[in-house]
Amino acid sequence: MAKQKFKLLNEYAAGIDIGSREIFIALPLGEVKSFGTFTSDFHSAVEYLKSNKIKTVAMESTGVYWVTLYDMIEQAGIDACLVKSTMVKNVPGRKTDVSDCQWIQQLHSYGLLRASFIPDDQTRMLRSYVRLRKTNIRLASDHIRRAQKALDLMNIKLHFVICQINGVSGLRIIKAILKGERDPEKLVELCDRQILKHKRQLVINSLRGNYRKEHLFALKQAIEAYEFYQQKTYECDKEIEQLLEKINKGKPKPTNLKKPKPIRHNKPKIENLHLHLMKMTGGNDPSQITGLTDSTLLQVIAETGTDMSPWKTDKHFTSWLGLAPNTHQSGTSFKKRKIRNSSNAGQIFRMAAQTLVLSKHNAIGAFYRRIQYKKGKLTAMKAAARKLAVSYYNVMTKGVEYVEYGIQQYEQKIKEQRIKSLKRQASVYGYILSPQLE
Repeated sequence: MAKQKFKLLNEYAAGIDIGSREIFIALPLGEVKSFGTFTSDFHSAVEYLKSNKIKTVAMESTGVYWVTLYDMIEQAGIDACLVKSTMVKNVPGRKTDVSDCQWIQQLHSYGLLRASFIPDDQTRMLRSYVRLRKTNIRLASDHIRRAQKALDLMNIKLHFVICQINGVSGLRIIKAILKGERDPEKLVELCDRQILKHKRQLVINSLRGNYRKEHLFALKQAIEAYEFYQQKTYECDKEIEQLLEKINKGKPKPTNLKKPKPIRHNKPKIENLHLHLMKMTGGNDPSQITGLTDSTLLQVIAETGTDMSPWKTDKHFTSWLGLAPNTHQSGTSFKKRKIRNSSNAGQIFRMAAQTLVLSKHNAIGAFYRRIQYKKGKLTAMKAAARKLAVSYYNVMTKGVEYVEYGIQQYEQKIKEQRIKSLKRQASVYGYILSPQLE
């Protein structure tokens, strides 16, 4: 029998191995040439590809080193294919930069590589701003923890009485302390009236501490750093707002806009955020899904864009998010595999699901608890996040309006499914299942 050969699909394909200091380019005939990683070197590399009539290029996603070269290749009109490192593993014992780029070129020429999802240029810009905003929020929260530590060292228990010392009341008291005020009776008057109504004496007791110069200095630096990152977060919001206005310029205002849900923490200071998002989605409103808000929707759109065509079905979408079940079958045996980490977008859905796990009013919370009882917290969280992602996909692709039926209807549905299963099992053994007489 004749040996079957792979069909050459990309005749003018090149492969690139990218490093921090040097890149290696392999051409179809096996020729390899190296370039530096300065911008002028990248321009020379692009000209080298064009002079050899290369039409498509595959490269491995190495850190962030690929970003600039990918943009320049794309701008030159050459098709760029970014692939995960797991797809281009080389033959053991032949691991060099030269053999790597040749292997990538060979796989790409036969169409054996699957390109990673790369959103359009405007979405990439939005993603950069949103990710930077998220980083600033995380850094700000780190400094709040340092402020709490400084208070603990002085035995000031304000953060035990007030939920958030970075709230209006908490910051007023801390800034007064830093200015030299030590009298708890005067400090407590800076609190909101609701706190004064219910916790006045507790706040007074919490403010009697052992004030020391070194710990006050640490508290001062922590609060200053927190406010610095709050300002940087606000600057990100302004950049996002300008970009959203540019993206939505000329787009019609959607009809039947629903009232946006309140955002409890780190609300973006973006004017008409809900309207901007609804223009981007063409009037489809995923923010009405339980657990999602305009803030969550902004983060997801920044990662995926609004065009869902790269994912044919909701299964493709949840698999890309890293929220699909890990099926690993060999013959008749099913092997356990480690739960795969979610992508950035998948993590957003996980965080949204985490806010629902203790809810006694929605179906997702009941679903989470049912799965947790069977398979544990990690699997339950992943399954709940997947449900949210499927709902998001359906709203974005089909315009399906999300309806929260509540925990009672969900439990009734599960009950009916179990009764149906019991009847089916009873019929197998020749029995009939009937309700118990009162």
